Amino acid sequence: MLDKKTYFIRQHTKFIRSSKTYDIIDPDTQEHVAIAQEKISMFMVFLRLLINKMLLPMRVNVYAGNTLKDNNNILFSIRKGVTFLSSKVVVYNENNEMIGWFKTKAFSFKIAIRVFDRSDNEVALIKGDWKGWNFKFTDKEDNEIGLVTKKWAGIGKELFTQSDNYVISLTGEPNHEQATLLLAAGLSIDLIYKSGK
Repeated sequence: MLDKKTYFIRQHTKFIRSSKTYDIIDPDTQEHVAIAQEKISMFMVFLRLLINKMLLPMRVNVYAGNTLKDNNNILFSIRKGVTFLSSKVVVYNENNEMIGWFKTKAFSFKIAIRVFDRSDNEVALIKGDWKGWNFKFTDKEDNEIGLVTKKWAGIGKELFTQSDNYVISLTGEPNHEQATLLLAAGLSIDLIYKSGK
C-alpha cells in the first residue's frame, strides 16, 4: 500500500461521531487499500465536551485492507500528546518504532508543518492556509515533493461533497519511510491540525 503515489482519503459519514474514520483509496483502481481510525477512550470523549480537542492527546492507527481487524494489520500510527503552543506529532511503523515526527511552526497564521525523520533531520515542510484545502510538501531545497488538495481530475466531482474528502499525491521517488511520513502528515492535516470541530 505504501508504494503508491496518490491516495484518495474519504471520511466515513456519521450523524453523531466521537472519533473519525477514513477510507484510503487508490484513485486509479478504486481499491480500498487502507483504513485510518482515530482511537479514543470514553474518558477522552468526555474531556472533548469540556476542552478543545486540538489541545488533547490523539492516536490514529492506519490499517491495511478495507476492514478493521486487529492490531496485526497496522501499517503505521500517528500519535500526539497534550498541546500547548505548538503540537508535536510522532509517527510509528508497524513494529511500534518511531520513524519521524512533525511540529507546527509557532505563531503562524497559515498551516506550516515541519516534517522530521527518525534522526531529527528535516525532510519536508508542509505549507497551506487554514481555510482552504491546498497544501504543498516541499523539501529542503524548496522543491515540490507532494500535494494535498480537494481538486483531482481522476475522481468524479460528486465524491467531493464533504470538506473531509481529499487527495494526497507524492512526487519523485521517496523511500518507504519518507512516503509513510508524508502520507501521515497529509492525514494529520485533517485529523489534528484542522480538527477543531
